[in-house]
Amino acid sequence: MFPTEPAAVNNGFSALLKNRNFMLLWIGQIVSQLADKVFFVLMIALLENYSPLPGLAQNSMYSTLMLSFTIPAILFGSAGGIFVDRLPKKLIMVGSDVVRGLLTLCLPFLPREFLILLIITFAISTVTQFFAPAEQAAIPLLVKRENLLAANALFSSTMMGALIVGFAIGEPILSFAKSLMGERYGQELVVAGLYILSAAIMQPIKFKEHKPPREHQNENHPWAEFTASLRYLKKNRLVLNAMLQLTTLYCVFAALTVLTIRLAEEFGLKEKQFGFFLAAAGVGMVSGAAILGNWGDKLHRKPLPLIGFLMIALVLGVFTFIHSLLLALGLCGILGIGAAFIGVPMQTLIQQQTPPTMHGKVFGFQNHAVNIALSVPLAIAGPLTDALGLRTVLVVMSIVVVVVGIWAWHNTRRVLQDVI
Repeated sequence: MFPTEPAAVNNGFSALLKNRNFMLLWIGQIVSQLADKVFFVLMIALLENYSPLPGLAQNSMYSTLMLSFTIPAILFGSAGGIFVDRLPKKLIMVGSDVVRGLLTLCLPFLPREFLILLIITFAISTVTQFFAPAEQAAIPLLVKRENLLAANALFSSTMMGALIVGFAIGEPILSFAKSLMGERYGQELVVAGLYILSAAIMQPIKFKEHKPPREHQNENHPWAEFTASLRYLKKNRLVLNAMLQLTTLYCVFAALTVLTIRLAEEFGLKEKQFGFFLAAAGVGMVSGAAILGNWGDKLHRKPLPLIGFLMIALVLGVFTFIHSLLLALGLCGILGIGAAFIGVPMQTLIQQQTPPTMHGKVFGFQNHAVNIALSVPLAIAGPLTDALGLRTVLVVMSIVVVVVGIWAWHNTRRVLQDVI
């Protein structure tokens, strides 16, 4: 379907389209991401068929289900990366999809107990913690160094696209599956089928693994390898700084997920229509990723992360003074472009500067940090808004983003100009 060898020159997305192994990974990622989003919609849809646990209110079932998704990310984020360095990455990615598909298929045959639903959700979320670092570690093995920026731009844009499209089409897909294949099995068959399809797409991928010596594997225990990743990050300030910038970016987006509910009221929308703002930011991220993918070589030596942080800070500050919905959606698009200018170069930098034998551990730790960064703002953004007001919170976030952006660029600007 695709030529085996990638192009030798850096010419944006066109070089990636000729790289057969990368294309298989990319398409498999799209299907797997779509499966994740539709699975989440499935869990929400299934709640009406389950009675709450004793002492648990009906309205608390949604929050409890969310916890079963987020806790594995906090507990096992780094552990997944350690196994990525010990086992073949394709085995982890394909195996993760197969296991998630089989677990989803088990749902119709298990008792309709809410505790069982929580266990299945917890197990699928745990397996996902192994898939994510394996996927990130596979990209540098499949793509030449000069094409990493375009590769990460493509992954970032389709990941955000899957987020938007997955939640949008999840309910129609599940309704169609229920009517076509039966109410008892139809929905679960579709989600499981997406996971299995992703595994089948990635199965033909071929790349050379960078394996540490066998005696080194036997000597190192998981805890020793985890501490080794911490020592590496402490020593390599460039990678640590890039990871801190990514973590800050995810903190901002997590807080905005909560704040957009209040923003919807400010602009005359219903609370449940807050997704319009997130969708506009997603479109901006896709646009920013497309800019970097096609013209990244022309933007070499430009302070992209600093520009991105300043764009985000500007949008957060201006939000408090506008009243036009159309202008607000346009600002969300600009915010998304700024996010792409941070996320894509920083992810590329981490891949370029991390040795292959450390990929799994570093990306596992990154996955861990990002998941925590997503959880904390979700917990505190609401109470802070109630206490201080929406305008104050947005202005404070704007100031913090400016400070972090300038500090990060000041610390690493000379090196960053040579690698992004």
